[in-house]
Amino acid sequence: MLDFNNTEIAFASKSKAELNNAYLLFSVMKRPGIVKLGKIACHIALKIHFPLAWIVKPTLYKQFVGGETLHDCTRYINQLKHDNVKSTLDYSAESEQTPEGIQATLQETIRSIDFARETPDIAYAVFKPSTITTDELLSKASEKKEKLSITEIKAFREFRERFMLLCERAYKNNVRILVDAEDYCFQDAIDELTDEAMRRFNKERAIVFATLQMYRHDRMPYLHRIYDDAVEKGYYPGIKFVRGAYMEEERKRAASLGYPDPICKDKQATDKNFNDGVRFVIEHIDRMELFMGTHNEESNYKLASLIDEHQLDRNTQRIYFSQLLGMSDNISFNLAHEGYNVTKYVPYAKVRDVLPYLLRRAEENTSVAGQTGRELKMLQAEKERRKQSKTAAI
Repeated sequence: MLDFNNTEIAFASKSKAELNNAYLLFSVMKRPGIVKLGKIACHIALKIHFPLAWIVKPTLYKQFVGGETLHDCTRYINQLKHDNVKSTLDYSAESEQTPEGIQATLQETIRSIDFARETPDIAYAVFKPSTITTDELLSKASEKKEKLSITEIKAFREFRERFMLLCERAYKNNVRILVDAEDYCFQDAIDELTDEAMRRFNKERAIVFATLQMYRHDRMPYLHRIYDDAVEKGYYPGIKFVRGAYMEEERKRAASLGYPDPICKDKQATDKNFNDGVRFVIEHIDRMELFMGTHNEESNYKLASLIDEHQLDRNTQRIYFSQLLGMSDNISFNLAHEGYNVTKYVPYAKVRDVLPYLLRRAEENTSVAGQTGRELKMLQAEKERRKQSKTAAI
């Protein structure tokens, strides 16, 4: 029986020292003031080129990052494989949006796709569209496309070529690829290219996956449009669901520029939107594939129940649950133990390049209601279980 409170399964691969280190880290992240000060200090250190690896690597980096290179992540891939969990390697460097930085990110993403082809325990490749262009171009192409200059039209055409190159590489290697969602002001252009890529490369199965941030109230209509288009044009959409990562920024931007707030009115509406989207895909799973990325226990229980209610094979390759490396192990490993498909997002990059990602993880654990508390509760429960087990053995 699926039970996310089973800490013995959740932390079976963790040593006592690893449990204690994780507990200490989440205890620190529970304090918003410390996280805020740490963020300020890190930004200052980056500006003055102060070495950060000595403090970041044994703490945030060790908890949330697989390594500096693809091959560094092999240890995590094998460890996760032991617990029937696959990996999704995510190059999380946020390089400068210069031609050199864009090209470096493109080439590393290509390497990650090729690496996935050779590594059966990698479930998906992934890329963030804004890392292969500039924010300015992506925003203008989404919101004021008709006002693009000749130079910008050329630049967008080159971005489209890079985007399609990655999708085509995934298609030729038979590797599923997730197109990450981004800020509202970027998303229309990303949606347009993702739709085009799905029509081109998903004729036989889902290769390219669109990411829908379900805290946006327009995502269910978009999901219905994708499905109708797929039926009409004969392809298989891949859909990745997340709740969303930019809520506060989105609301501030909408208020400052005077356009309607794109975010659901409250958490209850977001949860309903998310669960409705997942249910829709399950009801149409003969023509769609599903990747559900969430740390919300209720949503994970709901999807597990839907799979069983619809008498689907728990091991069907059309459906994957996912959580981030270093978070919600009680969800990931208990789902895998019960035979459901699970993949962990495993970020990789050098410390300096991945620091923005790490700071977001720290802020997320501080701001998401109950997230850090749940992590601490599970870690403490496992520590107590091991202590009692050791006492009983004596």
